[in-house]
Amino acid sequence: MHIDPRTGGAVPALSGAEILARVPGLDEIADLTIEDFARLPGPHLTPPLMFELAEAVRKRLGETGDDAIDGVVITHGTDTLEETAYLLDLLIESEKPTVFVGAMRNSSELSWDGPGNLRSALRAAAAPETRNLGVLVVMNDQLLAAAEATKTHTEATDTFQSRDFGPLGLIDKDRVIAARRPAMRQHIAASQLEYRVDLIKIPAGGDGRLIDFAVSDGARGIVIEGLGRGNVTVAALPAIERAAAAGLPVVITSRCWRGRVLDTYAYEGAGRGLKKIGAILGGMLPSHKARIKLMAALGAGWDVERIRASFEG
Repeated sequence: MHIDPRTGGAVPALSGAEILARVPGLDEIADLTIEDFARLPGPHLTPPLMFELAEAVRKRLGETGDDAIDGVVITHGTDTLEETAYLLDLLIESEKPTVFVGAMRNSSELSWDGPGNLRSALRAAAAPETRNLGVLVVMNDQLLAAAEATKTHTEATDTFQSRDFGPLGLIDKDRVIAARRPAMRQHIAASQLEYRVDLIKIPAGGDGRLIDFAVSDGARGIVIEGLGRGNVTVAALPAIERAAAAGLPVVITSRCWRGRVLDTYAYEGAGRGLKKIGAILGGMLPSHKARIKLMAALGAGWDVERIRASFEG
């Protein structure tokens, strides 16, 4: 990003080459090949574009055995970075690292964090320590697993955190230290995505009108962001049951920042009853990542029971 003098606000402005030109010494870390895939802010990234990016990275990594590329670094707007990174982690099966990196401050600011983040991301992508760790997010000198990384603050440079488990490791000057492996990695061999997956939030007093509308409007899957352990209001229950009875996978997640959705409670609207009417408990995934996973699972042709086993296993 760079401040546009006409509007006074930050907009996407720099090409890959222009970004690299502002960060000296990168050629001492790796031999770089630049590919300008798109120049978009995070909110403009859509699941079809994310899937297109996944295909481009898969080709670059040489899943046919091409050893010319050791790893990939992707600069990405931070608003949707975690969804794109998670989708690539689900779709790409390679021991070579793919590293996502962004900046919380734009290149017009004296405190621009882009150069330091990019340098660390390149170190991570070139390091043997990151092999077989899947897709990573590298910000603020931390190694984060794509399935775990979440943007937690609108502006802070340490915004990306692992919700439950902490970072996989860190970058300390010129050294990449990997202390653990990702806790939640899955591969979905999808040659396409099912884009008609809706995400619906159930607040206190919320009902099922939006769920019924999603079903009638042609949704192929629904993610519900519920409360606590994955509980919903009594008023939303009939619509959830109707959606599940219609054969749609209905995945229940929680608005809580940490923890797992589980059938701990048995009161009306709680997880135990939701499972009985056919809903799927979403485990530790936040709602926006559960939606990405459901798109991939449906795109791979999985049925409801296989989807259930993947989320609840």
